[in-house]
Amino acid sequence: MTMYKKQVLCAVAAVFVVASLGSAAPPGTKTLEIGDKAPDFRLPGVDGKWYRLGDFAGANVIVIVFTCNHCPTAQAYEERIMKLAADYQNKGVVLVAISPNDPLAVRLDELGYSDMGDSFEDMKIRAKDMEYNFPYLYDGEDQEVTAAYGPVCTPHVFIFDKQRKLRYEGGIDDAEKPELVKSRDAQNAIEALLRGRKVPVERTRTIGCSIKWADKRESARQSLARWAQESVAVEKIDAEGIAKLVRNDSGKLRVINVWASWSGPSVEQLAEFVIANRMYRKREFEMITICADEPSRREAVLSLLKKQQASCRNYLFDSQNQYELMSALDRDLLGGVPYTILIKPGGEIIYRQLGTVDPLELKKAIVGYLGRYYK
Repeated sequence: MTMYKKQVLCAVAAVFVVASLGSAAPPGTKTLEIGDKAPDFRLPGVDGKWYRLGDFAGANVIVIVFTCNHCPTAQAYEERIMKLAADYQNKGVVLVAISPNDPLAVRLDELGYSDMGDSFEDMKIRAKDMEYNFPYLYDGEDQEVTAAYGPVCTPHVFIFDKQRKLRYEGGIDDAEKPELVKSRDAQNAIEALLRGRKVPVERTRTIGCSIKWADKRESARQSLARWAQESVAVEKIDAEGIAKLVRNDSGKLRVINVWASWSGPSVEQLAEFVIANRMYRKREFEMITICADEPSRREAVLSLLKKQQASCRNYLFDSQNQYELMSALDRDLLGGVPYTILIKPGGEIIYRQLGTVDPLELKKAIVGYLGRYYK
């Protein structure tokens, strides 16, 4: 069972929020005020170490950024966060990132702009992929540190002086799209503190995805229950119909997975395609399965698809000639099940996999085409 099956992860178009939209923070939670002392913490990092606030005692300024993997706003700011860390690493400034989200509170349809969720294991992958140059810490277990600081969305920045008093709280800058940035508020705050001056603007608006507090687990559970009730159907399709699917005039990114009931691995991995469908189907994306069983097995095939809750478009090849199926699907394919292709609008195949897919690699290919940010 993969990490994606073990979690009720997160969500489409992770709606931009200003303030505390989304799940409710624990009672009494509020955002730190300017002048407040930095709350201590002890949190695990993706590098295998544990970190406390005191570990950074030598820094003149400490920047704490609450961010996460899945949020498109957080992803849009990743490189700017890394640049901020790099620009000031030799100037007495330390930047620490904390992921505040409970991974079990993130719905699958909140992951439409991401290839992974907010689990600690996913954080390790993301940090390695992006080559993070700062500690990336996990607070999704009990969220006590998040409650102490009071971020309202991801990303949310807190900047403390040498005495660890809060001197700036808010956004990194004033626009998600770099070309629209007019005020680099976090950088301005750091520069002022390093010069011993008052921070020019102490608080700014924060825009991003709401914190996924643990109370949102019920919403995640309900979403799974609702999706389980979606209708599942299977239609017969011939070689000409398959060739038309591959030409892909839908305007959507299309995944086609060929499977068979007599192929254990292909049946087992259907669950991964169901997950991907739930993650991306609200975008320009379409999931299609084609079963290579004999046409007479339609009812058995339908039963298997229902068991997997495969409410995407499903087909059963209307012939016993599997070579004809393979030829219609991909002329470069000599044969074999399972087989998966990812097709751009217009018919260009950008991903092929004979045998079982690596779910993460498939999701990376999907997000690589669809994009991680809002248009």
